[in-house]
Amino acid sequence: MLPSRLMHSLKQRLKKQRQTQKSNRDNSSDAQRSALSFQEQAAQAGAAISRSGRSVNQLYRKLSGKSLELAVKPKVIGELPEINTEEGALTFYVLREYSRSNSVLVDLQTKKHGFPPALVGVEDSVHNIDENAAVIFLNHPDAKGRKVSPRLARLVSACRQNSAPKINLVPVSILWGRAPENEDSLFKLLMADNWEEPTIAKQLFNIGVMGRDTFVQFHPPQSLHDIIETLSQSGADHIPGDEAEKVANDLFDDAKLADTALPKSEKELLLQAKKNIEALPTSTALLTATEANFSLTLLVQHKLNGFLDSQRQSMIGPDLSDKRNLVDKLIRSPAINHACEQEATASNISINEARQLARGYANEIVNDYNYSVVKFFYKFLDWLWTQLYDGVEVHHFERVRSLAATHELIYVPCHRSHVDYLLLAYIIFEKGLGLPYVAAGNNLDVPVIGPLLRSAVAFYIRRSFKDNELYKAVLREYLHTLIQRNTPIEYFIEGGRSRSGRLLPPKLGMLAMTVHSHLRGSNKPLAFIPTYIGYERIMEGGTYIGELKGKPKESESLLGLLKVSRKIERIFGHVHLSFGTPLHMEDFMQKFDVAPNSLPADRTNTPLDTKAAAMVDNLGVKIMQNINKAAVINPISLLSLVLLSTPKAALDEESCREQIALYQAIANGSPYAEDTIITDMSAQSIIDYGIKLKLIERTPHILGDMIKVMPKQIAILSYFRNNILHVFIISSFLAALIYRNGRIERKHLDSIVTQLYPFLQSELFLYRAARNLPSLIDEKLSNLIDLGIIVDLGNGILGTPEKNSEQYQQLDMLASPVSQSLERYFMSLALLAQQGSGNLTADQVVDLCHLLGQRLSVLYADDIPDFFDRALFTSFLNALLRLDYVQKDAETGVLTFDERINNIARHAHYILNPDIMQILQHVASLDEEEINHAISEINNKKLIKFSRKR
Repeated sequence: MLPSRLMHSLKQRLKKQRQTQKSNRDNSSDAQRSALSFQEQAAQAGAAISRSGRSVNQLYRKLSGKSLELAVKPKVIGELPEINTEEGALTFYVLREYSRSNSVLVDLQTKKHGFPPALVGVEDSVHNIDENAAVIFLNHPDAKGRKVSPRLARLVSACRQNSAPKINLVPVSILWGRAPENEDSLFKLLMADNWEEPTIAKQLFNIGVMGRDTFVQFHPPQSLHDIIETLSQSGADHIPGDEAEKVANDLFDDAKLADTALPKSEKELLLQAKKNIEALPTSTALLTATEANFSLTLLVQHKLNGFLDSQRQSMIGPDLSDKRNLVDKLIRSPAINHACEQEATASNISINEARQLARGYANEIVNDYNYSVVKFFYKFLDWLWTQLYDGVEVHHFERVRSLAATHELIYVPCHRSHVDYLLLAYIIFEKGLGLPYVAAGNNLDVPVIGPLLRSAVAFYIRRSFKDNELYKAVLREYLHTLIQRNTPIEYFIEGGRSRSGRLLPPKLGMLAMTVHSHLRGSNKPLAFIPTYIGYERIMEGGTYIGELKGKPKESESLLGLLKVSRKIERIFGHVHLSFGTPLHMEDFMQKFDVAPNSLPADRTNTPLDTKAAAMVDNLGVKIMQNINKAAVINPISLLSLVLLSTPKAALDEESCREQIALYQAIANGSPYAEDTIITDMSAQSIIDYGIKLKLIERTPHILGDMIKVMPKQIAILSYFRNNILHVFIISSFLAALIYRNGRIERKHLDSIVTQLYPFLQSELFLYRAARNLPSLIDEKLSNLIDLGIIVDLGNGILGTPEKNSEQYQQLDMLASPVSQSLERYFMSLALLAQQGSGNLTADQVVDLCHLLGQRLSVLYADDIPDFFDRALFTSFLNALLRLDYVQKDAETGVLTFDERINNIARHAHYILNPDIMQILQHVASLDEEEINHAISEINNKKLIKFSRKR
């Protein structure tokens, strides 16, 4: 046992050791606690600094937003997209160039339209996404080294690591003004948006000067996952349903990448990135996650850049040079050099003289675009339309917008008025797309007005240049240059303005030149945009009636245009623009087996082969049919159709309401086409509207008010009736057959309609093919039976309602619209039959029918001049030739035919009143002396007219 003193000493040492150890442990814990506390404090301080920084950013953005809101009044163009706002969905807005003002502008617009805000942080802690704003700048100043957007790279990385985050990218186009870049402008950086990245000075200029001329378009959202998956799987396949993606996808083709204007280093990076991603699923080579992420981000960024570039071009238009430079380039082109050599040989002049001649033609044709003039016209027309019209209604425009970035657009409207030139261009510009260049007749190139139109939208062409090969070459090369530059183009497929309200047969010259250019080579697919233009009153109405009655056509002049301007104080109702279903050149090339790039690129005079020529003919007819499919049944055209179906253009008000409602029910119950627009105004509102426009009047009467056409308005109302006649013509034809006969067998009705339908189809450009007639007749008959206008008597017999019934009276009026067409057919056939085969030329038949129609209209009808419109007799004769009822000698033009002419004429007694048939037969009875005298007088008038033109 140890001594007690020693034991005590040991205990004291052990105690001290434990105390020392405890003290060390306490000190260590204190130190750890102190260090932990420091880290927490640092984190808290960092968070506070971050919050403070974000608060400062938010304050800055708020103040910037308030300032920008005062200075800038942007116009949102296009339809607003639907953006996924469900829980977990993240939305980012994609801008091409870095600009704080652009991001603030987008933020203001997102708040205004209820979209997820652009300048608010986006956080998804589950997928490690924490961004202080929802804006992606594709060309960001912080992008270092190989230049990819830092935020886009982080989002791509998040998507690659996890497929769960729903990230939607909304590309946004912002334009501060819309002047295309002028290659020769010294001040283009201080002008409106072009293709340069905006400097700070320019952006301040934009805000201060262009703030009221700013356009914003939100494009449909694109899923980042879908883009990545598409690029990873195929590298170039487009996202289904988004046609605008095709342009961006084309950028991934190796050859096209090599041809782009990108710097060589960027091309090499893109090509390498494309190879990396294509090889990623199967390659055994080591590719780091960082390198794979970079490659994928670069491709996504390139894709989005391409998409925004194509949208931008569709809104601004291509880069332009001035007229002088463009003319120089035209004259130096291989195609025009070749044409000048041919002209020098053919005309026995020198090459230099031929080039000077070509230069003169080019100066005569070429547009001299000036954005200042365009802005002047835009402001002036904005005022003018409010003076002239109660409103301009636009239908189906989004189908045009969806093609603008990916296609070369050729607008092919019908031609009703001189106003058409400016109205269509104004609407396209106002809707945010690039202005089309309009082919205008050189009769409009008058002092003052002509140069102004040339500086805005017009390029001028001669009315006739058939035998001038050099002029034709210059025009073709200019058109080809515009198409190669992806400049939208507009021309009137009818050639001139319709004086009757019906569509005129298509003039195929410009259409053939367009096809010729496309077959020489093109940068984009080509789409034709058939466009219907409908008025409720028309400035040139009185002039048109006079010309149809035989007065010489008035040539355009400054004085004439000033006379028209005197009508500005009048109200012309509404005007309607309806954009029909586009027609794609590639579809027709496949249908007719025409190969792309099948014509030499350096020649303008290579003729189209038989297949291409047939394609042009078919394309012309389809354009006309699609224009009619896009018709707008406006209140005035509907009112005209009703009142001109009565003997005295008058009707009691109650019957007028009922007949208007019937036509609306027919149009809605059996629609002409999906594109056709029908007014939703009530019948009473339509009558009141016609009175407001001073086209009809109400006459009070004790037995009920009467509605009648105003004096001297019958002829002009026939113009508006003819705008929509095609919509109701088959219903009217069926009604006429049943009304005239009381009852008729269905198989007999089918036989008559089948034989006469091709002539109505040719006259009115009806789009239903003859092979589909049985189903069309079924549809129309069912509609009329449901409305109680005709009665199904059973056993294949159709009949009329009770004679004293309201429906019987409605059937009578419904049978009227088709009568004029059938009367013209019968009169023409009677003339041919009486004069005999081989005695008249095609021109003589048309001229004589025109004279007979004039006489008949004055003596027996209401002196409505469209009855004897020469174009209608031409259309009927062409249909006879096409269907081989009549043959024309190629050299003499003399017509021959057989007894089938009489077989067609026999159908007339099933449709026309016997008294009318007797009158027509009598009018068409001309002896040889009368025929010779009439032909001599017609030829004399033609000579006088021709000498005036010269």
